[in-house]
Amino acid sequence: MKDSDEKLKYEVAQELGLFEKVKNFGWKSLTAKETGRIGGLITKRKKMAQEQKNQHDGG
Repeated sequence: MKDSDEKLKYEVAQELGLFEKVKNFGWKSLTAKETGRIGGLITKRKKMAQEQKNQHDGG
């Protein structure tokens, strides 16, 4: 689970155009706004994935 979370974090950073900044300067180089955007998108995706799983499991 930890590896998939880390992978998702990098994917979202890349989609937001922040991957190079993270690669060159580390996660601590991001602003609060940038980390908030990443966290918000990760939460949204996890919620959507859980809802899809629930719909599939429920029939």
